[in-house]
Amino acid sequence: MEGDLLLAFSGNSILKPGDGWFLRWGGPEMGDSRPTALCMGSWGSQRVYVTQLPDPGLPGLEVLTLREALLATPDAPLALINTAFQVWQWWRDHQFCGRCGERTGPHPRERARWCQHCNIPWYPRIAPCVIIVIRRSDRFLLAKSARTGRNFYSLIAGFVEPGESLEQAVARETREETGLEVENIRYQGSQPWPFPHQLMMGFYADYRAGDLTLQEDELADAGWFTPDDHPPIPPETTIAGRLIESMKERIRAGGKGDRV
Repeated sequence: MEGDLLLAFSGNSILKPGDGWFLRWGGPEMGDSRPTALCMGSWGSQRVYVTQLPDPGLPGLEVLTLREALLATPDAPLALINTAFQVWQWWRDHQFCGRCGERTGPHPRERARWCQHCNIPWYPRIAPCVIIVIRRSDRFLLAKSARTGRNFYSLIAGFVEPGESLEQAVARETREETGLEVENIRYQGSQPWPFPHQLMMGFYADYRAGDLTLQEDELADAGWFTPDDHPPIPPETTIAGRLIESMKERIRAGGKGDRV
């Protein structure tokens, strides 16, 4: 491993050296640390590993929250950081079998932890979520979360429940958080999102009925906005930002929502 590339986290932050995003295994930024590291594959022609360092205050390292790295740092290797954080969290959280409690070890062939006692693998967890941009004539819905201090508005989103289709989750989450009914639900795209291990699946939907009635523990504010008059929104590095920009283009073009 000496000289290999290393993505280093500390809690929910990434430790960034001054000349990029990767530390070198055994380099001066690591000090005397030689923690457990997990191979993520290759970056270019070099092997890259992920680990967690116990001391975020090592000299030469900038501490960035994961959200800062993914939302506000244009040169960040987003896909690799996203994957590395999710895999490391899974590796750390599944050191013991959830069925029998025995310690797990690495699977010999797959990205999984293996319980020798139960003879079963434990794979990385993925939580499916829906995120929806809702159109009403020449306006679209934006909402501000009640749970964060970020100043931008985003979209309605939520986890898919057991036994539920994605389209059913779209309708339910919209109804629960806003009191609105939607129709013409159609899938647009997806994005992995490491908070903590989500797969965000983006949808368009059209307003059908109802008045805005906010779920107060979820939303601090919400409203209908035009493409040229709206509050700050997430960047296009996020699926929310891309969905919003795409909807703005559709409204400006003057067409109605595609029917399914």
